[in-house]
Amino acid sequence: MGHGWEGVVLKLFRGRDFTFTVTGAEQVTDRFRRVHVTDGGLLAATGGAHPTMWVRLWFEKDGKPHQRAYTLVDPDPEAGTFSLEFALHEGPACDWAKETKAGDTIDATLQGTGFTLPDPAPKRLFVIGDPAALPAINSLLDAIPQTPATIWFESSDEDDRKLPFRLDEAHHTLHHVERREGGAHLVAEVKAALPGLLGDDHSDAYVWVACDTSTTRTLSAYLRKELGLPKDRVNALGYWRP
Repeated sequence: MGHGWEGVVLKLFRGRDFTFTVTGAEQVTDRFRRVHVTDGGLLAATGGAHPTMWVRLWFEKDGKPHQRAYTLVDPDPEAGTFSLEFALHEGPACDWAKETKAGDTIDATLQGTGFTLPDPAPKRLFVIGDPAALPAINSLLDAIPQTPATIWFESSDEDDRKLPFRLDEAHHTLHHVERREGGAHLVAEVKAALPGLLGDDHSDAYVWVACDTSTTRTLSAYLRKELGLPKDRVNALGYWRP
């Protein structure tokens, strides 16, 4: 399968293509699936992985190429392996995740990923996300495990409380927030709590946001314009379109 016009554009932006081979899969919950792959040389080519690193996977939809981004989970540069996690819903990506088996292959393009923790490192971390962002959230918590973190996690199903959060009770506080009003309820919850948690001096804090595009845009504007956080202390990326 070719990659169509999107593939051409990614090539123009120096996207690099790889082919991953599936080695196995596991059903984490009814709504969450993990697929294990060999990396096709990706980690050797990049010199390893950074926190929240993601790749674009290629699927077929209505006979046309269709790409979606997924975070690398537990990358092992020496072994050349990692896993991919899927919050299951309708669509070609999740159909593939549910059906794939050892020996299957999937094309991927590396382009656009990039993340560096701020320097100096934050002494407090605030994270706002949902099931689609959970692999990246876990990656971020793994990168700075001793940093106190408050997480607001939006979901629409009670079973999402069973998802594989990598939490340390001594350092991490998780708030489950029901998805209501297209994300407006999450925004309200964050606005009610975050100013008090930040306090008057937020120079040692870092806020990471990855929700749907609309919610992410709203929260990003709030953090920068109303709370006055500098750009280098906020990372906001919409993970899906509502």
